[in-house]
Amino acid sequence: MKLGIIGAMDVEVAALKESMTAKVERTVAGSVYCEGRLEGMPAVVVQCGVGKVNAAMCVQALCDHFGVTHIVNTGVAGSLDAKLDIGDFVISREAMYHDFKCSSINPAYVVGQVPGLPVLAFPADAGLVRMAFSAANSVCPGHAHIGMVASGDQFVSNKKQKQAIIEDTGALCTEMEGAAIAHCAWRNEVPFVVIRAISDKADDSAEMDYPTFEAIAAKRCAEVTRAMAKAMADK
Repeated sequence: MKLGIIGAMDVEVAALKESMTAKVERTVAGSVYCEGRLEGMPAVVVQCGVGKVNAAMCVQALCDHFGVTHIVNTGVAGSLDAKLDIGDFVISREAMYHDFKCSSINPAYVVGQVPGLPVLAFPADAGLVRMAFSAANSVCPGHAHIGMVASGDQFVSNKKQKQAIIEDTGALCTEMEGAAIAHCAWRNEVPFVVIRAISDKADDSAEMDYPTFEAIAAKRCAEVTRAMAKAMADK
């Protein structure tokens, strides 16, 4: 097994890179891939940059150039559910787009539906979901949740925008890369899971919350990813 780990921002992957041993770096299409071992597990860690295209490019590179067998997307997200507190974890049961809208072409298309694909949301690997949930509970007992992750090329920061995403997707959290990573992994038939730590409420309070809690949430997510890598290495 070989684990591909993707985070959008440096704060989401820096701690993971520091924890790796026997590591070498390689640049593909402008992104730096750090390959080595994480908690004994062969792994490749990459900062993809913000947004869906950047994220999908890195998944394809991990598949084509590094031969990964499993993909984990780690990082922060905005909460869409009142039960989620800052620092809580969301593990993807599945992931979908909240900004993909083709109903003007065909009224039968719902929000998130990609024409030509047989799925609306991309299902995460059940084994990885269980492993990620267990790892999250070991890091922060009682604060892990499994559900839908909604993604779009928008930083969601107002209540109206937040409510529309909730109604369209039923997701627990929103961010900017997970569904694209899920989409590309699904097309490549590579098992994946998205792990998100809540950094803000995805509403008018984001400006106040985000700078304060982003680093804390990203650190917790890195801890979960390390615990998951160790569990995989021990199998």
